[in-house]
Amino acid sequence: MPRRLLRISAVASSLALAAAALTGPAGAATDTRTGTTAAVTTPSHLSGTLADGATWIADVPADWNGTLLLFSHGYGPPVAQNAPSDEARTALLAEGYALAGSSFDPQGSWWALNSAERDQFATLDAFSRTVRRPSRTLSVGLSMGGLVNAQIARDGAGRVDGALGLCSLVAGGVDLDDYQYDAEYTIASLLLPGQDVRLTGFADAADAAATAQRLTDAVIAAQATPQGRARIALAAAYLNQSDWAPGQDPPAADDPEGQEAQQFAWLSQGVLGFIEHGRWSIEQSAGGNTSWNAGLDYAALLRDSEHAGQVRALYRKAGLDLRADLATLTRGARLRADPEARRRLQASSTAGQGLAVPLLNLHTIADELVPVQQEAAFAERVRAAGDDRLLRQAYVARQGHCAFTTAEIVAGVRAIDRRVTTGRWGDLAGPAVLQRSALSLNLGGAAFVRYRPSRLVGGRHS
Repeated sequence: MPRRLLRISAVASSLALAAAALTGPAGAATDTRTGTTAAVTTPSHLSGTLADGATWIADVPADWNGTLLLFSHGYGPPVAQNAPSDEARTALLAEGYALAGSSFDPQGSWWALNSAERDQFATLDAFSRTVRRPSRTLSVGLSMGGLVNAQIARDGAGRVDGALGLCSLVAGGVDLDDYQYDAEYTIASLLLPGQDVRLTGFADAADAAATAQRLTDAVIAAQATPQGRARIALAAAYLNQSDWAPGQDPPAADDPEGQEAQQFAWLSQGVLGFIEHGRWSIEQSAGGNTSWNAGLDYAALLRDSEHAGQVRALYRKAGLDLRADLATLTRGARLRADPEARRRLQASSTAGQGLAVPLLNLHTIADELVPVQQEAAFAERVRAAGDDRLLRQAYVARQGHCAFTTAEIVAGVRAIDRRVTTGRWGDLAGPAVLQRSALSLNLGGAAFVRYRPSRLVGGRHS
């Protein structure tokens, strides 16, 4: 999968550079450095280039309501995007919103946190010069872009008025690398004992892909035995892996075998490939390995997991000694981070220090790539900063990363827009109100539910 993604990246980057040279309709200038302001009387598509080479695009409807949605895209090729999907773009333009977003710096890593926030603010400035200053700006971010969005909500006082996060990676890159490493290390140690498996310091994307394939093959082979399934469940617990997979009903709380089967479905179908490619990109961005586990107690780590009971039950059924496996993991935990790389990642890729504007986060409850438990970690940090009055989190009962309907996305935009207008939350972010709002749009179904995520396992960053 990573090799294919790199080929897509090269093509997409070329297309983005070509698109940046296009002009909009008459009266819609695209040179963001001239200071020219254009009146908008017809639907307009605008594009331009920022100082660091990043490209930006914008769409402005003829009946623009004066509010700009500043969109931060997720992990992937550095191509300018201004909406979560084509369908969402069409619906939001019909609601009267203008949309803008940047590629982030194309010279950097796909983990673009070194430039993303800067490029988004520069895009806002470019839009204001080229069209006019919005009467209101709402930041919107998806996945990795949800982390960018949370940073903008922290730093954007006076520039943005509110923010909407979608499946946001709000625990940040430091925690992400740490808990993903715990799962990779568990698979390598217990399913590939005695083998030399590179888990950090990848030379290139192909090197990361090779590790992903070895780990995936080990998981697939282990699924054939009760002992292997128990160890898969242990790794999944450290990964905060959802036990509700696509196309299946949620397993019962007292069905550890059913829970593991659905965790296996995620792990065997590409999750590890995405994780290893992401680690390579993060190490590119940070300049070295950012993870550590030296001295970590893996028994204590398991106790923090909502899946601890499932793991214990599967180990008993398999006749395996869980304490022995946990001791093996603890005894072999010797990885140390590059201090400077970790410091750089902390500086670029965290956002939980506080909020300056209202933020509404939407998350599916069974997210295989950005676990919903990240919302719990983020909320705890926002509370510690004293800004919890500005944060609301809402949940959708569905499997998959960023698997929102267009109706749910538009309902989220309406909710944060209304919060900015009224100055108070009331029940705007409650599941009943969001559900009614989404269903009234006739843009697909909706599944907002009352939900409280459990604790994120494996985070070592406060």
